[in-house]
Formats: sequence, structure tokens, C-alpha cells
Amino acid sequence: MRHRVKGRKLGRTASHRLATLNALATQLLRHKKIKTTLAKAKETKRFVEPLITKAKKNDLSARRYVARFVKDKEVLKELFSEIVEKIGDRPGGYTRVVKLGYRAGDAAELAIIELVDYNEIAAPKKKETKESKTAEEAKAKKSKKAPKKEEAEEAEVIEDNKEEKAEKETTKRKTSSKKKSEESKKEVKEEVKSETAEEKTDSETDESAAEEKEDK
Repeated sequence: MRHRVKGRKLGRTASHRLATLNALATQLLRHKKIKTTLAKAKETKRFVEPLITKAKKNDLSARRYVARFVKDKEVLKELFSEIVEKIGDRPGGYTRVVKLGYRAGDAAELAIIELVDYNEIAAPKKKETKESKTAEEAKAKKSKKAPKKEEAEEAEVIEDNKEEKAEKETTKRKTSSKKKSEESKKEVKEEVKSETAEEKTDSETDESAAEEKEDK
């Protein structure tokens, strides 16, 4: 029976279990959020919250006690200077465990353990990032629309130039056709004139020949 049995052995010896919890607590205080199995997350919650409560006293004995479990000096300094200030007057419940489902490989139940105060501060930042993303997307859309407008204007200018060129070519063709028609008319007139002149000369020669015959 499991009556009055506290904690989980986590498949480890006492020393190995303590080392695991020390490492998990240190990483939680450093990154403010870690992902692990549900059993380890619950044991880390039971292990780290008394350390944070002890650190709220912020005296030499509390620092020495917490230093027995949190061996990293930078994390220890951050705990007593920054984390304790953000926690303020919160009477416990410094962490939150959120279930994530089951792992694909061994079907172990996963969870996230995080510091509550840091999660509440991070929430408005996410909103700001979303707003900034929407603003950036709007700017990107405007920038995309602007080149499209420029391309449309360029296309219109090109079309206008094409139309002007086509009109010029048509006018040139018309003028050239007019010139050709005028030249052909002139040639016809000259041919007619030459033919009439030849006819006149022929008639004159005939008349002169007839007169000579009459004189004879």
C-alpha cells in the first residue's frame, strides 16, 4: 500500500535523485521555463519552491542554505537579486506545471514547469510582438503594392510609347503612300503629254508630206 508515502524515486538512488533535482532547479531558475516529464516536473516543483521561499529572507544563512542545492553562482545571484524582487509578496505557488501530452518514443507524459511571475510578464511582450508582426506585415504589403503601382505606371508609359510609335508609323506610311500616288500621277501625266506630243509630231509630219505631194 502507498499510505503516507511522499515523493517519487524517479528510478534513481538518493544521491542521483538529489543531483537530478539540483540540476532541474538550477535550469528552471536560469531559463524560467523547462520541458521535462510530468513526474520530474512535479518533483522539481516540490523541490524548488521551498528554496525560493527561503531566498525571500535574503540573509546570509538563507544564501548559504540555497547554495547547497544551487551550485551555479550566476543563477544564485539572479535568484536573490531579480527573481525574489519579481515574486514580491506572493505566498507560495511560484511555479506552474502544464501538461503537454505523451512523448512519441516511450509514451512518457511530458510537461512544462515555469515561473509564474515571469510568464505573466512575458504575456504582454507576446502581444507586442504580434502587433509588431502585423505592422511589419502591413508595411511589407505596402512595399509590395508600391512596386506593383510603379510597374503599372511603367507599363502604361510603355503602352503610350508604343501607341505613339504606331501612330508615327501610320502617318509615315500615309505620307509615303501619298507621295507615291502623287509621283505615279505625275508619271502618268508626263506619259500622256509625251504621247500627245508624239501624236502632234506625227500629224504634222503627215500634213507636211501631204502638202509636198500636192505641190508636186
